[in-house]
Amino acid sequence: MSIKRDSKTESKKITRRTFVKGTALSTAAFMIVPRHVLGGPGFIPPSDKLNIAGIGIGGMGKNNIKNCADENIVALCDIDDAYAAPVFKEYPKAKKYHDYRKMLEEQKDIDAIIIATPDHTHAVIAMAAIKAGKHVYVQKPLTHSVSEARMLTEAAREYKVVTQMGNQGHSGNGTRLICEWIWDGAIGDIKEVHAWTNRPVWPQGIEVDRPKETPPVPSTLDWDMWIGPAAFRPYHPAYLPEKWRGWWDFGTGSLGDLGLHIMDPAFWALKLKYPETVEGNISTYWEGFWKYTEPKNEMYPRSTIVRYKFPEREGMPPVKLTWWDGGLMPPRPEELEEGRKMGDSDGGLLFIGDKGKLMTGCYGENPRLIPETKMREYKLPEPTIERIPSGSAGHEKDWVRACKGGKPASSNFDYAGPFAEMVLMGNLAVRFPNKKLLWDGPNMTVTNNVEANAYVKRQYREGWSL
Repeated sequence: MSIKRDSKTESKKITRRTFVKGTALSTAAFMIVPRHVLGGPGFIPPSDKLNIAGIGIGGMGKNNIKNCADENIVALCDIDDAYAAPVFKEYPKAKKYHDYRKMLEEQKDIDAIIIATPDHTHAVIAMAAIKAGKHVYVQKPLTHSVSEARMLTEAAREYKVVTQMGNQGHSGNGTRLICEWIWDGAIGDIKEVHAWTNRPVWPQGIEVDRPKETPPVPSTLDWDMWIGPAAFRPYHPAYLPEKWRGWWDFGTGSLGDLGLHIMDPAFWALKLKYPETVEGNISTYWEGFWKYTEPKNEMYPRSTIVRYKFPEREGMPPVKLTWWDGGLMPPRPEELEEGRKMGDSDGGLLFIGDKGKLMTGCYGENPRLIPETKMREYKLPEPTIERIPSGSAGHEKDWVRACKGGKPASSNFDYAGPFAEMVLMGNLAVRFPNKKLLWDGPNMTVTNNVEANAYVKRQYREGWSL
C-alpha cells in the first residue's frame, strides 16, 4: 500500500473517529472497516499495518526497527554490510538496499521510514523521503545544521507527512511530570537552568588535523555513500563505526548526542524557542609547552560550556540555560543530600526557581524536588498532559499511531524542529568560542558575527542537496 498525500486526499479524508460518530453505532469502533470507507488509498486505518523501511540500521536504527516490528518491515538500507548484517538477517523478507535513493525510486509500497544514519546525512535522506510522501522517524539531533532543521520542519508541513524525532524521553511520563509541576508553580519562577552529560564517551578533542594515513576501504563498506553530503576525504577507521560523533564534518558532538534528551523538559516546560544570545567556552588545545592551537580543528573539543539566554515568554521571566559536558558540572546544589548523585549516569537537568529546585536525570527520568523533604511535602497536581502508552517502544509506537490517522506524534517536527535549532545553535557557539553570538531566530541570522553566520547553513558536496 502506497501513501500519497495531497490536498485533495486530505480534504476528502474521513477519519475513523468521524466515521464512528457519523454512524452512531456503539460497536463501530470494534469493527474492521474497509479502507475505502475510511478515506481511500491515502489513509491507513488502525486495523492495517504500516509498511516500514529502515535507513541506517546497524546502530540505534536496529532498536527503532525492533520497536516497530509488529508492523511490516519491508525494506532495509545500509551502506555497511558487515555492520548491518545482524539486522538484515533478522528481517529476511525485507528487501535489501545500499542506496536509499534507489529504494525510494523502486519500492513504492513503503509508507514510513526510520532514519538513523550518522548526523551529517539525516537531512538529505529525510528530505528525500518527505518529498516522496513518506512518513519519517528521524533520530536526534534531527539535523547537522540549524538551517536543515528549519527546512525539514517546513517540508513536513508542506507534504503533510507524519514526523517524529528520536528523543524518546519526550514520550515518557517523567518529562510530563516536570511540565505539570513547573506549570503548577512547584518551584516558582525559574530564571536559571543547568544541563550536563557524561559525553563524550567516544574519541573527541584529541586530533587537530584529520588522519593522514589512507588504509584500504573495507570491501563491505560503500565509503562514498557514507560520506554523503560532506566534503570528501579518504576512508579511515577513526571515523566509524560510531566514532563519527566527535568529528565536525559528520557528528554534532555531545550536544547533538544527548542535548536533545537532557534539555527537552526545559524546552517544553519553560516554553522556550529562540535564544537571544549563545556563548560557548571550550577546552583548549596545546601541542606543546606554550604552543596554543586555534580551535579550527577537525574534532569537537573534549569539554564545553554553552550559555543560552532566552527572553521573557508567555508570562515566564527571562531565563539562562547552561550546558556542561566532558566532565564539567554545575555547582552542586546545597539542598542536595550528601552522598546523593546529581542526575544519573548519562547526565541531568537542574531547574532553579525562586521557591525551590527540581532535578531530573537524562530523558526526564525520576524527577524530584530537592531536598527529598520538599518532594514528600509537595501535593502533586492532577495530570494535564495526555500520557503516551508506556513501554520501551512507546515513542516509536506513538509515531505509528499518528501515521495511522491518530493525534500528531509527541515530538513531531513542529516541536522538534525549533528544539533542534536551539540545541544546534550551541554548537555554532562552540565553533566560535568566547564570543557572544546575537541570534535572530525567526530569520536564522547571527547579527553580530559574519563568520559565524556563514555556518548556519551547510555547504554540500557536489551532487548532494536538500
